[in-house]
This record gives sequence, C-alpha cells and structure tokens, in this order.
Amino acid sequence: MKFELTLENKEQIAREFLTFIKKNKAASNCFAFYGKMGSGKTTFIKEICNQFGVKEVVTSPTFAIINEYKSENSANIYHFDFYRINKIEEAYDLGCEDYFYSTNYCFIEWPELIEELLPENYVQINLVENNDKTRTLIITDTISFPT
Repeated sequence: MKFELTLENKEQIAREFLTFIKKNKAASNCFAFYGKMGSGKTTFIKEICNQFGVKEVVTSPTFAIINEYKSENSANIYHFDFYRINKIEEAYDLGCEDYFYSTNYCFIEWPELIEELLPENYVQINLVENNDKTRTLIITDTISFPT
C-alpha cells in the first residue's frame, strides 16, 4: 500500500490509515515507522492520534522514550521514540515487550534500533521524503492480513 503524503492531505491519509489499522487490528497492533530524521514520522503519528480522538497534546517522546495517550473510547495508545537509546537493554528495561504484546496500539519511531524486540507480526511504515518535499508513505505488511 502506498500513499503520497503532504501537509494538505495528511488528515485524509490518516483517516484511510486508521480504517486500515482498525480493520486489521486482530492481525497486528504494532506499527513501526521508518524514515530519516525530519521525514514526518511524528507528524503522521500525531495525525493518527487526532483521528483516534486523542485530546492530549501529542508530542515526540524523544526524551521520555514512550508517551501514552487515551483515544476517544479510552483505549491506550503508546507512542515510542527509540532514537536516544544507546543499548537494546534500555528498551528491555522499559518493558517494551509488555507494550508490544498487549492489545493496545503501539506506534514506534526508530524501530531499527530495537528490531529484535518487535513482535513477529507488525506493520512496517516507511516515510520517504521526495525531491518536491512531499512524502511517500509505504506500508509493508510483515504478515498476511486476512481479507
């Protein structure tokens, strides 16, 4: 699945993405966002949280590593940013696996730093910055979703 993401269409793309993840929740609740610094990972996750009805201010968890939000139906949403971890043990110490294997949505920035901890079934999202400053959002299922 591939989307062109711009500031003008991020709400629409987030709505479509939300439909996708709600439809496939039984298959995976973990979404790993790959992309260079400044590619739009946090911006897109903020918009997804807005679509879930999160009322809190959604910010990058760069220093906290994890932020927790409540959706409009009071479900937990976890937002991770592993950019600042130096060793995989730091992620173990946070108990990341407990979050990843829960039934709650987990949105993970810089997953390449903790890939060995990711569940077998997760969805990979690549954000690629194009020459015209738009982004291409590429969703790669690491599992086969039922249709």
